[in-house]
Order: sequence, then structure tokens, then C-alpha cells
Amino acid sequence: MRSVRITAVRRACYRDLMEQYENPIEHACDVGEGQVFIARDGQRPEGFCESAWGSLSPFVMALACGARDFYDGWMKNPRSAMISCNDGFRPVSFLLEALEEPEEPVR
Repeated sequence: MRSVRITAVRRACYRDLMEQYENPIEHACDVGEGQVFIARDGQRPEGFCESAWGSLSPFVMALACGARDFYDGWMKNPRSAMISCNDGFRPVSFLLEALEEPEEPVR
């Protein structure tokens, strides 16, 4: 099973929607643009947002198992996907990339 690199590429914030619909909250998201996580064996990386993982995990698992070319050529890199978390007020877009298999040690 391949490891998958998860890179936070962009954060958005829809203040107009927050003011209109969201109850005030003290803390929402700690992910910063450029932050990188590695999912090994299809598992959620330590410290990765559980809610975001719900949106990303099907794609992470598919990439980890060798899937490629989602939606018939959607991504330039066929072993990647751009997926956003499910926060409608402050979504984060993540680039998922399957990593090459580590080489077996020479015996």
C-alpha cells in the first residue's frame, strides 16, 4: 500500500456566510497553507482534522491502493486528487498525491 502526501494548498473563509448562518465558535481549524501530512496504510495522520478526514479518506484509500486517473483525466497528475474539507464556512483544499513505493533493501 502506498503512502499518500496530503498538502493543504488553500484556505478560504466566507465571512458573509458565517455571519448569516454560523453560531459563534471559539476554535475551528488549525491547518495552515503549505502544511503537509503523510497518510500511511490508508490511516488518518496524527493531528489531522477528523472532519476533513471524512471528506478525504475515500480518495486517500483509493490512491494508497493504486487507483489513478479519477474522473477520466481530471488531474494533470493521474495519481493525485484535489479535495476540500466539508467546512462550508472555511474550507481547506488539499492536494493528495500517491507516493512511490519505498525500495526494498538489498540483501
